[in-house]
Amino acid sequence: MANDRTVAPDHLPGEPDSAALPSGLGAAGRGCLKVAFIGSHGVGKTTLCFELAAALKRRDLHVDVVKEVARRCPLPINKETSLDAQAWILHTQMAMEIEASSRHEAIVCDRAVLDNYAYLVASCGRQPEYHELVRRWTRTYAALFWVPILGGPRFDGVRDTDRRYQERIEELIAELAEEFRVPAVRLHETPREQWIEYVLEQLPLESPQLPLFGEEPS
Repeated sequence: MANDRTVAPDHLPGEPDSAALPSGLGAAGRGCLKVAFIGSHGVGKTTLCFELAAALKRRDLHVDVVKEVARRCPLPINKETSLDAQAWILHTQMAMEIEASSRHEAIVCDRAVLDNYAYLVASCGRQPEYHELVRRWTRTYAALFWVPILGGPRFDGVRDTDRRYQERIEELIAELAEEFRVPAVRLHETPREQWIEYVLEQLPLESPQLPLFGEEPS
């Protein structure tokens, strides 16, 4: 997935390339394609998740969406978050990804552990035990797509509306992606209306089967 919009190489020197993309999907035993949209809050990741899931279903893939787990956290989040709250979010995110991956050909995640960890770092600083866990877990995604900030966050009943906080999370995601050498594909230079098409082009999907004997595609 090398292109000039990725922020880092696929893997660390000397480390197994566990983030390498599979050659295609659909056949039994080929594994699950796990994709995530990352970025600060209020940038439209949730909408993109459902748009991509719909596009993948049209390719006859069995798809699930892993929704943002922070909204279910029983403890305070945003700027008032704590280490306990972020630990709950990180572990719940991983558990939901494992469960969904075991049942579907493809899953689309509304956030990855990388940007969940950015919120922890913003409030509590880097934590060695979670730092290494997140670094390794980011290698389990087939692709990460980084959604840019296009406007200030709007109040949705959960997320903070402070633009400076939104930008601070964006900065931390950039720092962590570089530090972990995560191959996140930036959507920053692509028009919004082309994002899903661009994402599909980056994924290792089998080409749709061509119609036989001059039949029109269904």
